[in-house]
Amino acid sequence: MTPKKIPLRRCSGCGESKPKKELVRVVRAPDGSVSLDLKGKQPGRGAYVCPSKACLVKARKAKRFERALEVQIPQEVYDAMEAQMEQEEPHEE
Repeated sequence: MTPKKIPLRRCSGCGESKPKKELVRVVRAPDGSVSLDLKGKQPGRGAYVCPSKACLVKARKAKRFERALEVQIPQEVYDAMEAQMEQEEPHEE
Protein backbone atom coordinates (compact mmCIF):
# COMPACT_ATOMS: atom_id res chain seq x y z
CA MET A 1 0.00 0.00 0.00
CA THR A 2 1.30 3.46 -0.86
CA PRO A 3 1.62 6.01 1.94
CA LYS A 4 -1.04 8.71 2.09
CA LYS A 5 0.03 11.90 0.32
CA ILE A 6 0.16 14.94 2.62
CA PRO A 7 -0.96 18.15 0.89
CA LEU A 8 1.67 20.91 1.05
CA ARG A 9 1.02 24.64 0.90
CA ARG A 10 3.42 27.58 0.71
CA CYS A 11 3.41 30.21 3.46
CA SER A 12 2.73 33.71 2.11
CA GLY A 13 5.10 35.17 4.72
CA CYS A 14 8.28 33.09 4.77
CA GLY A 15 7.74 31.12 1.55
CA GLU A 16 8.34 27.70 3.12
CA SER A 17 6.27 24.72 1.95
CA LYS A 18 4.66 22.98 4.90
CA PRO A 19 1.85 20.48 5.45
CA LYS A 20 -1.53 22.15 5.02
CA LYS A 21 -2.57 21.35 8.61
CA GLU A 22 0.39 23.33 10.04
CA LEU A 23 -0.65 26.56 8.30
CA VAL A 24 -3.52 28.99 8.85
CA ARG A 25 -5.73 29.82 5.87
CA VAL A 26 -6.72 33.37 5.00
CA VAL A 27 -9.86 33.27 2.88
CA ARG A 28 -11.70 35.69 0.59
CA ALA A 29 -15.34 34.66 0.81
CA PRO A 30 -17.62 34.84 -2.25
CA ASP A 31 -19.08 38.10 -0.85
CA GLY A 32 -15.58 39.69 -0.88
CA SER A 33 -14.89 39.68 2.88
CA VAL A 34 -11.45 38.53 4.07
CA SER A 35 -10.88 36.61 7.32
CA LEU A 36 -8.82 33.90 8.99
CA ASP A 37 -10.14 30.40 8.38
CA LEU A 38 -8.78 28.42 11.34
CA LYS A 39 -10.55 25.18 10.36
CA GLY A 40 -9.70 25.43 6.65
CA LYS A 41 -13.26 24.70 5.51
CA GLN A 42 -14.74 28.08 4.52
CA PRO A 43 -15.65 28.52 0.85
CA GLY A 44 -13.67 30.98 -1.24
CA ARG A 45 -10.18 31.73 -2.48
CA GLY A 46 -7.47 31.02 0.06
CA ALA A 47 -3.88 31.87 0.91
CA TYR A 48 -1.82 30.28 3.67
CA VAL A 49 0.45 31.65 6.39
CA CYS A 50 2.42 30.14 9.29
CA PRO A 51 0.68 30.58 12.66
CA SER A 52 3.18 33.25 13.74
CA LYS A 53 2.87 37.01 13.91
CA ALA A 54 6.20 37.42 12.09
CA CYS A 55 4.96 35.64 8.95
CA LEU A 56 1.69 37.58 9.01
CA VAL A 57 3.60 40.88 9.19
CA LYS A 58 5.96 39.81 6.38
CA ALA A 59 3.07 38.84 4.10
CA ARG A 60 1.28 42.08 4.94
CA LYS A 61 4.28 44.30 4.10
CA ALA A 62 4.82 42.61 0.74
CA LYS A 63 1.04 42.72 -0.01
CA ARG A 64 1.11 38.99 -0.72
CA PHE A 65 -2.44 38.42 0.53
CA GLU A 66 -3.77 41.16 -1.73
CA ARG A 67 -2.04 39.56 -4.71
CA ALA A 68 -3.11 36.00 -3.85
CA LEU A 69 -6.70 36.86 -2.96
CA GLU A 70 -7.08 39.44 -5.74
CA VAL A 71 -8.71 42.02 -3.46
CA GLN A 72 -7.72 45.16 -1.51
CA ILE A 73 -7.52 44.35 2.21
CA PRO A 74 -8.34 47.17 4.67
CA GLN A 75 -6.16 47.86 7.73
CA GLU A 76 -8.97 46.76 10.10
CA VAL A 77 -8.96 43.26 8.61
CA TYR A 78 -5.20 42.91 9.20
CA ASP A 79 -5.64 44.11 12.79
CA ALA A 80 -8.45 41.60 13.37
CA MET A 81 -6.39 38.77 11.85
CA GLU A 82 -3.42 39.69 14.05
CA ALA A 83 -5.58 39.74 17.20
CA GLN A 84 -7.25 36.45 16.29
CA MET A 85 -3.88 34.81 15.58
CA GLU A 86 -2.51 35.97 18.96
CA GLN A 87 -5.48 34.30 20.68
CA GLU A 88 -4.85 31.01 18.87
CA GLU A 89 -1.04 31.06 19.29
CA PRO A 90 0.12 28.91 22.23
CA HIS A 91 2.01 30.92 24.83
CA GLU A 92 5.23 29.45 26.21
CA GLU A 93 6.21 30.16 29.78
